[in-house]
Amino acid sequence: MARASGYVQTVLGEKDLNQLGKTLTHEHLSLSFTTFYCQPPSHLERFLNGKIELQNVGFLKQYPYSNTYNLIYNDRCTEEAVLEDVKLYKEFGGGTIVENSSHGLKRNIPFMKKVSESTGVNIIAGTGYYVNATQTNEGLSKEEMYDVMLKEMTTGCEECPDVKAGFIGEVGSSWPIAAFEKRAIQATAQVQEQLKCPVSFHPGRDPAAPSEIMRIYQEAGGDARKAILSHLDRTLLRPEILLEFADDVMCYCQFDLFGIECSYYQLKPSVDMISDAQRIDRVKYFRADQKLDRVLLSHDIHTKHRLIKFGGHGFSHILNNVVPKMILKGFTTEEIDTLTIHNPRNWLTPY
Repeated sequence: MARASGYVQTVLGEKDLNQLGKTLTHEHLSLSFTTFYCQPPSHLERFLNGKIELQNVGFLKQYPYSNTYNLIYNDRCTEEAVLEDVKLYKEFGGGTIVENSSHGLKRNIPFMKKVSESTGVNIIAGTGYYVNATQTNEGLSKEEMYDVMLKEMTTGCEECPDVKAGFIGEVGSSWPIAAFEKRAIQATAQVQEQLKCPVSFHPGRDPAAPSEIMRIYQEAGGDARKAILSHLDRTLLRPEILLEFADDVMCYCQFDLFGIECSYYQLKPSVDMISDAQRIDRVKYFRADQKLDRVLLSHDIHTKHRLIKFGGHGFSHILNNVVPKMILKGFTTEEIDTLTIHNPRNWLTPY
């Protein structure tokens, strides 16, 4: 595979694209997810209050959004756990993390810098706007959002002027897509068209959402080849629909919930969340259809219980546990490198 030329913007400055190594394209190092608290079953409520301990972590894995402490992913104990987790990710062969916390999720760029400096892992910060429900100013115009994203990509981020964003994302939408979210998608497309930069979208929890996002984005001038549609492992569950979407839209298709092995999905209970083995099988469909170069893998860690310190799988899970399973399922070393090194690098390469 041809080597990329150019640089990507990390929180510590420009980095040669060929030095990124194995890359996770959808993770979070710090955010607040309390907006999405879910009431637990009444008979289990006593197990889901307070801190995470050995005697209640099993309940938390079933009902992760029913514990407020779990959803506060930006306190001191979380930062300590994230730092140790990223050190292990580096030890086990990781090179880069794309941090998807955008406006609305309370991103923490100074902490991203601290993690990168302490671990040697490249961290790429995002700009853009998350879902309507997390915003403090739903009246922002498309032009105002465009101005902020352009500034953060080219000059410096609002709360950390010495750091530029390296991509736009995650750009979030619910279902149906709210007016604020549509403006954010359109503004993203306009910035992308101007800068030729990579972008990443969070779709609402409906099978129609990914195609509708891409329609709005492309009609506003965005390049599908530089866009990621995230969370397809909880959105497009039927393989034939997944491949039909991939045929219709030339974006990257991301399976970024690796490590979640609970079929009950609190944020949309009617969905049967698939397992890691099934995620790998979805990737095999892309390989059989000669579309492996369009697939990205990640974990989307955004709650405490998925970090190693709190009994979770951590940022190293794909490297330590998923890749060996992929080899057992017939993937070659070259194919795994395509998924973990080359595809992320190509997405990040401006053109």
